[in-house]
Amino acid sequence: MSFEEIQFPTDISYGATGGPIFMTDVVATVSGYEQRNSKWSQSRAKYNVASGIKTESQWAALIAFFRARRGKAVGFRFKDWSDYKAENVQIGVGDDSTTEFQLVKLYSSGSVAVSRDITKPVSGTVDIYVDAVLQSSGVSVDTTTGIVTFDTAPADGDIVSADFEFDVPVRFDTDEMSISMDSFDAGNWSSIPLIEVRV
Repeated sequence: MSFEEIQFPTDISYGATGGPIFMTDVVATVSGYEQRNSKWSQSRAKYNVASGIKTESQWAALIAFFRARRGKAVGFRFKDWSDYKAENVQIGVGDDSTTEFQLVKLYSSGSVAVSRDITKPVSGTVDIYVDAVLQSSGVSVDTTTGIVTFDTAPADGDIVSADFEFDVPVRFDTDEMSISMDSFDAGNWSSIPLIEVRV
């Protein structure tokens, strides 16, 4: 799958609408009860960035970005301003042998906790801690996968945690740019859909 480590213009993404979606089959019985089958264990985000475009320069940036990604063909990074950072998230426990840990974000509601793999952390924003001590050396982060690698495995029982910002891997969900120029410097594209991709 073609993917480029380039971020969608953040001044446009700031006005976007959207968020996580699920796929669930619902069958109603004759008695009115329901049977529900959730097909995805993880959500998939969907966005519309049309409301984020306010200026002529933003239109120019969007047109160039859309052409360079060839519509649906090439994925890219997107900053979801409603959910783009995590603080003090436990990503693992040391066992004297494991040196790689996946960045995750945890979402808790009542007794339910959902873990989301983070594959596109933002460079320069990741801080890694072992037993609450910031690691200034001996650890690296792959910003294309979200894998944290230690030179030496954390000791047995050590809590590995992280603070970071992250992007969502997405692509355009259309191959057609439908802009209507309403005036000399103002355009309109009613729906500019983006969809999260699995990477």
